[in-house]
Amino acid sequence: MTTQRIAFLIWPSTKALTLALAEEVLQVAQKVHPEVVYELRFLQAEAPGEGAWRLPGEPWAGRLEGCHKLFLLADEPPQAINSALGSALKQLVRAGCVVGGLSAGIYPLAMLGLLDGYRAAVHWRWQDDFTERFPKAIATSHLFDWDRDRLTACGGMSVVDLLLAVLARDHGAELAGAVSEELVVERIREGGERQRIPLQNRLGSSHPKLTQAVLLMEANIEEPLTTDEIAQHVCVSRRQLERIFKQYLNRVPSQYYLELRLNKARQMLMQTSKSIIQIGLSCGFSSGPHFSSAYRNFFGATPREDRNQRRSSSPFELSSVPAERG
Repeated sequence: MTTQRIAFLIWPSTKALTLALAEEVLQVAQKVHPEVVYELRFLQAEAPGEGAWRLPGEPWAGRLEGCHKLFLLADEPPQAINSALGSALKQLVRAGCVVGGLSAGIYPLAMLGLLDGYRAAVHWRWQDDFTERFPKAIATSHLFDWDRDRLTACGGMSVVDLLLAVLARDHGAELAGAVSEELVVERIREGGERQRIPLQNRLGSSHPKLTQAVLLMEANIEEPLTTDEIAQHVCVSRRQLERIFKQYLNRVPSQYYLELRLNKARQMLMQTSKSIIQIGLSCGFSSGPHFSSAYRNFFGATPREDRNQRRSSSPFELSSVPAERG
């Protein structure tokens, strides 16, 4: 009987659910199969801020040694990583420890260069930011990735999927199946499966022409198509397309398309360091005033006002966004 030492290094932004999911899979494995023994350590990456939930475990210093696997947990990208902690993590990797990032826990690994040349599963809402900041990492839209001695999960329920894969690799598929049954997990998902639910589910409709039209819109954000062009591509008349959108989405195609582009712009504003002009152009707006006006009409604030407000209220989410003048 061999004991595996697994540590969870927890940042203050970590949601209790993220940690609970990871821990529960390993705890259930030990109940289902007495020969499986894990020594779990819960370590704090930094002191929690005022008003944050009480982090479990102890400060990390002096407690990382001897780990077989180490998972970094965060649910918003940390602003920076303590130099002493960074050195300790690099030393741990050199000693042969398998390291992983759960949800935004991939960010500290990437900051240290520990994901350079490795696949990393990145949550869809951080894709633009992560790709821009860490071009040497191979960002994927997978649920999770296991690339040599690096483990990454995009967040949410993918944490369960990754830990089940760990059980299957270390102890066999039978144990992973038994644990999934105990946790009432309908099926064990593969790492390469998509993160987002099918478009039909998001739209609340399986109408094929509607799905085709929205997919076209999502694929043409920077250079928007006209309603006539979309109708031609999906082989219906403009009037038919407008009727379908009105019936299922309660808006005309041009309005839905504009909202798609504005929501994409807002995501980029919050999670990349690109300028407002760059973002506007990337989302199909021909000029700064046009972008600002459309954005204000939809969100109730200009892009600059929205970015500054989000920065002041959520330092984790906007750590990569520099202040703008003007």
